[in-house]
Amino acid sequence: MQFPESWLRTLVNPQLSTAELAHRLTMAGLEVEAIQPAAPPFSGVIVGEVLSVESHPDADRLRVCKVNVGESSPLQIVCGASNVAAGQKVPCARAGARLPAMEIGEAKVRGIESFGMLCGASEIGLEDKVDGLLVLPPDATVGTDIRTYLALDDSIITLKLTPNRADCLSLIGLAREVSAVTGTRAYLPSQPPVMKEIYDTFKVEVHASEACPRYVGRVIKGINPDAPTPDWMVMRLERSGIRSISAPVDITNYVLLELGQPMHAFDLDKLAGGIQIRWASSGEKIALLNEQSAELSSDMLVIADSSGPIALAGIMGGAATAVGLETRNVFLEAAFFSPEAITGRARRLGLATDSSHRFERGVDYSNTNMAMERATKLMLEICGGQPGPVVEETGKLPRREPIKLRPKRVTKVLGIELTHEVMRGYLQRLGLTVRDDGETWHVTPPGYRFDLEIEEDLIEELARLHGYDQIEARAPHAGTIMLPVEETVHAVSLLRNFLAGRDYQEVITYSFVDPAWEEALSASDTRIALKNPIASQLSVMRSTLWGGLINALANNLNRQQSRVRLFEAGRVYLQEADRLRQPHHLAGLCYGPAFAEQWGVAERVVDFFDVKGDLENLPGIALEYRPENHPALHPGQCARLYINGNPMGWLGTLHHKLVQHFDLQAAPVLFEIELDVLGNRVLPRHQGLSRFPSVRRDLAFLVDQGVTVEAILKTMSEAKESFVRELALFDLYQGQGVPAGQKSLAFRVVMQDTERTLTEPEVETAVTQIAESVINRHGAKLRS
Repeated sequence: MQFPESWLRTLVNPQLSTAELAHRLTMAGLEVEAIQPAAPPFSGVIVGEVLSVESHPDADRLRVCKVNVGESSPLQIVCGASNVAAGQKVPCARAGARLPAMEIGEAKVRGIESFGMLCGASEIGLEDKVDGLLVLPPDATVGTDIRTYLALDDSIITLKLTPNRADCLSLIGLAREVSAVTGTRAYLPSQPPVMKEIYDTFKVEVHASEACPRYVGRVIKGINPDAPTPDWMVMRLERSGIRSISAPVDITNYVLLELGQPMHAFDLDKLAGGIQIRWASSGEKIALLNEQSAELSSDMLVIADSSGPIALAGIMGGAATAVGLETRNVFLEAAFFSPEAITGRARRLGLATDSSHRFERGVDYSNTNMAMERATKLMLEICGGQPGPVVEETGKLPRREPIKLRPKRVTKVLGIELTHEVMRGYLQRLGLTVRDDGETWHVTPPGYRFDLEIEEDLIEELARLHGYDQIEARAPHAGTIMLPVEETVHAVSLLRNFLAGRDYQEVITYSFVDPAWEEALSASDTRIALKNPIASQLSVMRSTLWGGLINALANNLNRQQSRVRLFEAGRVYLQEADRLRQPHHLAGLCYGPAFAEQWGVAERVVDFFDVKGDLENLPGIALEYRPENHPALHPGQCARLYINGNPMGWLGTLHHKLVQHFDLQAAPVLFEIELDVLGNRVLPRHQGLSRFPSVRRDLAFLVDQGVTVEAILKTMSEAKESFVRELALFDLYQGQGVPAGQKSLAFRVVMQDTERTLTEPEVETAVTQIAESVINRHGAKLRS
């Protein structure tokens, strides 16, 4: 919300400087984002009157002017502007004047003395609308300081309003707020009904009363389309960020800023068959004022006549019925559209308008008629014409129900004592009606405060008006105890610390992701689309953490980071049958060299087994790896992860097609596990050191290439005796002496008892039992 301070001070004028006013607004929750001067600093420029203009004797493009500046004799000024003419009132910088870009002094221009400069808009820091001098109105008083005449000592204030404060998207809303915050009386504009001069009306039918509970229209005939917009109105519009177009359009924009009520003016002669407020038919099209052609859907509200849609309700008017230079008769429209009927439609069409911005947040439905009268009054004053009677269609308007407020609750929440008189005064300054029923008050908000619905809203208002900076900060007093932590639970913090210790960096990415990521990376075909996404590339909920990790990888590669190790812990969103599941996942990514550059280890690229080693060392987690295929991972370099026989994640190298899709130079290794499936972890148990010697036996097997070490170790573990302490692979051999398609695996078997020394028969029996189990289950051959 941008506005000139001078306009606000015509409605409420507290005895505060601009900086003090900005501070009070910010502390009241209306953040002042910027304060800019209406014009840069300059001095010595006054209103001058050009008395005569003569050609320069030595320059074709220069003119020698006599200028009245309110002194005893006129000044001689050499001017090069093409539009200079006798009788004009223009800004005149006398000798000694300081302009934003230069200082003016007496000079000779091609031999002719010049005692100043006639200024265009750009010379005094304003926007040039014409090529040449800034021509002032004929009634400008000669000798008046131009800063005073053009009100250039004004400040342009920009507020960063939160979405709930739609009531402050107007000057009267801001005036009400300043009045409430400072206690200064506000002089809000009022407009009595304008008497009709003709009986002409235009038929209005509301077919969607739930979306448009109030629609007000009026015919005005015989306006002057060439009437100029008054300078004071142009100034206020431009300093509010709206350019002047034509008087009828400027008037509707002015009422929008002043009262917060969006309005629209139709060319009456271009309308046919009456106004209809209805839902659009799917596929209907409309050419908008911004020259954009929009295809409508059935949930978009339109203003239509017999020819079809002529405006997008609450968003933008149509080009076919726009007011133009030949417009003599207009139909003025003001309406209340429910926020639900407008929200999201403009964004869907790629539009952002002042009207939709207000209707989406809520417009004061009790102000519609006053806005119509105000616009009518301004139209008659500026453009002339004859007004007809107001046509109004009203349905079921919102009701503001009383809100219960407990003074004791206020004290408890805010932590400060406010008397009943102070609280009642604050609420009444906000325009709220207060009924005191003892320990419980009933407070009714006005129609423009859509944000006040519950008791906490009222408490917040009391805190705002009292001043957040006036509420003393008090340290809380409470007994603190250490809460028990269940050791058998797999704490996410423990896993985070472990991965950080393995040289991974933690990232946090968006839960909203690009649909293309989901299509490429997810094993599921179901996408959870957002109804109102903040951006097209963030329009679905993630079902995997890989998309965010790969995007973070790309950002790091773009910043010349060649070795990247990332992980993230967060929720994903899965649609399963008729329910939404939000499991907690842990995912990681490795890219580039396996180790940071150093002299002790030769450089090599990180691979599947490096990351597998990281996962095998996760504290308290014993994973099983089974070769299976995932659409996002490379075949042959992919494994599904299981725990206690339950699938719980994936490990693998990104598919080569997706490496190209994400514009990567090489394939990263990825993993993702579902933490909710982990269950409880087994706690370590203390065992005393055995006083008896251990026995080691080595077993070497010939097995087919497809037999995994993990499967053999699992078989050996199931067949071992209780005194077998360790089973481990220590050698893999393929080559001379080993048949093609097979491999030699050598395992270490360590045995030890804590109570006695093992006998040779016991050892041989245990080793034989393990060997036979592997031979029978995996078709292995024992090597001698």
